[in-house]
Amino acid sequence: MIRQFTPSEDNSRDFRDALGCFATGITVITAPTAGVGIGMTANSFSALSLAPPLVLWAPAKSSERYTFFCESSHFAIHVLRNDQMSLARDFADHGDAFDKIDVRHNNAGVPIFDNCLARFECQTHAIHEGGDHSIMVGLVTQAMIGEGTPLIFAQRQYGGFDPRT
Repeated sequence: MIRQFTPSEDNSRDFRDALGCFATGITVITAPTAGVGIGMTANSFSALSLAPPLVLWAPAKSSERYTFFCESSHFAIHVLRNDQMSLARDFADHGDAFDKIDVRHNNAGVPIFDNCLARFECQTHAIHEGGDHSIMVGLVTQAMIGEGTPLIFAQRQYGGFDPRT
């Protein structure tokens, strides 16, 4: 059955369901704080430019963690593997779920971990308005590639993807 609609506040669930038809990878974004740091799960990550190396993601303004990221001069994006669903859920629920992983801090004080599919260490390049989110653009200063296959999110479900099939 095909449903066509004009997105509005009255049908925001339908709009979210339509957006959920586009499969995305899952990331944990981290930033420095006075303590260990802060993290959050996000699926809004995207490549933006190869030269200069830019990536973007979009934190919700309603998030209690929003200010930490928007006020930080650096952040890191960790692309999760298909066996890291529990880590994605931990950081979705708690910004301080660092006890679940081996974490260290880079030169900018950003908490980073190697146990992931890929990592992008970024300097905040620009922040743009994006409705109920902000669009954070990061200049990638360091990148890392691990091993495995990505954790995917689509239609309100986590899943895996094997590029060999």
